Amino acid sequence: MKPIIDTLHSLDSEVVAAIEQLDLSTKKDDLRGLEEKIAQPDFWNDRAEAEQVSSQAAGLRRYIESWEQLADEVHTTYELAQMDEGASPEDYEKTVGELQARVDQAMITLKLSGEFDNSPAIMQISAGVGGTDAQDWAQMLMEMYVKYGNMQDWTVEVVDVSHGEEAGIKSATLEFRGQFAYGKLKSEKGVHRLVRLSPFNSDNLRQTSFALVDVVPELPENEATIDEKDLKIDTYRSSGHGGQSVNTTDSAVRITHIPTGTVVAIQNERSQLKNKQKAMSILASKLAELAREQHLESIAELRGKLKSADWGAQIRSYVLHPYTKVKDHRTDFETSDANGVLAGKLNGFVEAYLKSQIGD
Repeated sequence: MKPIIDTLHSLDSEVVAAIEQLDLSTKKDDLRGLEEKIAQPDFWNDRAEAEQVSSQAAGLRRYIESWEQLADEVHTTYELAQMDEGASPEDYEKTVGELQARVDQAMITLKLSGEFDNSPAIMQISAGVGGTDAQDWAQMLMEMYVKYGNMQDWTVEVVDVSHGEEAGIKSATLEFRGQFAYGKLKSEKGVHRLVRLSPFNSDNLRQTSFALVDVVPELPENEATIDEKDLKIDTYRSSGHGGQSVNTTDSAVRITHIPTGTVVAIQNERSQLKNKQKAMSILASKLAELAREQHLESIAELRGKLKSADWGAQIRSYVLHPYTKVKDHRTDFETSDANGVLAGKLNGFVEAYLKSQIGD
């Protein structure tokens, strides 16, 4: 039994140290503050903000409870094993193996301690090379990330979609709000490659398509300042798939940051003002991320200093023919369950990416 007891002692110490590092007591204070807001009589007067606060509180509560439950189970098992030295190791091997796997998975969240890892995430998906197939692929990715966000109990909002002429989408912008939304989704930034039999050609030939996924953390309001002289603002009529009008006014807004060529278009709100506010918020977040990538101190320094951004090599390949496999080329993590991945089962890829970053 000694090896079992030693393993449990090590797990117990590891979890205790992790909880100290995570400062759960401070997170409990944060949760109490959110719960006090929720208890106010006028809390639901602003429904959008109320839903955001409620979601934040629920995510924080689950996070705290998951660590406390894990710590309790590990410590209780360790104490039982100490009192049961005459037992056979086989009686504990399965339980210890399961606890080890849970501790290993929980330790990944220690990597999610970056400045923006617990921020909401803004994702932009753009169809690339491959024509209609690429636009269909971009839509498949959008649906995959919506399903993944729902599995994480995040609030997911599709804030803009530009539909393709025949099928799929040219681009889409999504917002994810919840525990570690940006910290987890930052692993998805890059080019995604699909190989399959094309449903859009008469010969049903194998087709390779590409889509670009960009992910940035949402900044708090007023954290980034953009010079109005650097902006080109266009308004146009919101439209659905196939050009069907959803609004009879020019409420959709497209904002171009001229120095960098960064474009944000929003049309989900019926109010032009709300669409402009949302577009400006997303633009500020994207430009701030560009500034960080360029090691600049402010958005203003981006003028004339932006390195050219090309597509480069894909980060992940999704093969549906002649076999099924999804492989991440950065971590070598792969699975044959391509349908499961496209249904939102991305945790394996996210965890492999975060593990690869440990020690960086």
